[in-house]
Amino acid sequence: MDDKQCCVKLSVHPSRGLMDEKFVVLVQKVPPGSQLTVRAFHQCEDGHSWDAFGHYTADTSGTVNVAEDPSLGGTYSGVEQMGLMWSLRPVPGSQPGLRMRKVNVQTPMEVTILVYQGHQTEGFVDQVPLATAVVERWYMAPGVRRIPITEGGLTATLFLPSASGLFPGVLDLWGGGGKLVEYRSALLASHGFASLALDYLTPKITLETGKMVDNQYFEMAYRVLQQHPQILSSRIAMLGLSLGTSITLRLAVYSQIIKLRCAVCISGSHVQPVNGSVEDILTYLNRNTENSRSNEKNEVIWRDLPLPLPTDTNFKVDVGQIKCPLMLVVGEDDQNWPTYESAVDMKEMMEKAGNSHLLTFLSYPNAGHLIEPPYTPHTRASNFRTVILNNSMMILVLWGGETVAHSRAQEDAWRKILVFLRENLYGGGAASLSNL
Repeated sequence: MDDKQCCVKLSVHPSRGLMDEKFVVLVQKVPPGSQLTVRAFHQCEDGHSWDAFGHYTADTSGTVNVAEDPSLGGTYSGVEQMGLMWSLRPVPGSQPGLRMRKVNVQTPMEVTILVYQGHQTEGFVDQVPLATAVVERWYMAPGVRRIPITEGGLTATLFLPSASGLFPGVLDLWGGGGKLVEYRSALLASHGFASLALDYLTPKITLETGKMVDNQYFEMAYRVLQQHPQILSSRIAMLGLSLGTSITLRLAVYSQIIKLRCAVCISGSHVQPVNGSVEDILTYLNRNTENSRSNEKNEVIWRDLPLPLPTDTNFKVDVGQIKCPLMLVVGEDDQNWPTYESAVDMKEMMEKAGNSHLLTFLSYPNAGHLIEPPYTPHTRASNFRTVILNNSMMILVLWGGETVAHSRAQEDAWRKILVFLRENLYGGGAASLSNL
């Protein structure tokens, strides 16, 4: 193929799009039947490099279409249009425990697509590709506005959609790692929701005083959304993941200020002291430290910490009282928390209380804890810094999940979450997913 390398054509359509949008990789003008390796390469903002690759055979017209043709090996196999994204993994030799997370949402995730002769599995840096192309994946659509919020002592960022007019709002809470994580909120705004990303474990006020926030902090965040001139005050949702689910459920049921139109809870639990603070919740959830264990890779498994689930109603949110539509999203291979068991218990509580018509329950076999927006690379285990006031410790945590099943779950769940939010925030009633 050497004399024809200059003729190889590689195209990616669209070359610029949102993180949750698919793209098509097309290789043309190669000899029919050629064995090719199509590779994706990305260098994160932290300097670490990730790649993914598939092995293909050109058809009789000298073409490989990654959206239609099967990969015969590599980091994924079969017909996988977005396999080059969701199977990204740290390049060989990288330090263990890495997790890919976008920090600056005002810049794109740049991925280089490369084509190599033959079915290659290693040594890519020593090879000359036949063709290259760059694709940009964005969390912020053109025109989305990013507004830092410090009002009321908050550490937060508001993302407003690019269109004019009024929008429903989403209060977006991540989990126990703390920090201000913006990329999911940016993507929600790209789909028409005003979204407030909130740091509630490591905000400036906590770093200055050494004291964790109380309910008033979350209620202030809700008021910021409610009082914004471009946000529909009666159409506000909360979306929480992991510890963010604990906060979301508690506020949805017990807060006299926060009146939600709907709530989405991913990979979390209702188990907590219902009258406690954030600090009390963390203390309670860590009470059974003897139940924590490690596997042969020294990855810490926390899923047994709250087990068995309490029967005392003082230690779990009474979801039977919830009055808004609730979506629970769980992975059945979650090794970080007993989220499936918690969801089943919540379902039974709501059935007993007569409000189960408000519940949408999405449960995914072989999916893990970190159910993120589509095509985010699956992280089975990663380094995690616990946050307990001024003390912190870095450990290697097992999140669980099998890469293919987890990636399918992320794509399906995100699609259904967006439908759920649209129907409840833009529509008039509880969401129906029967048409999905």
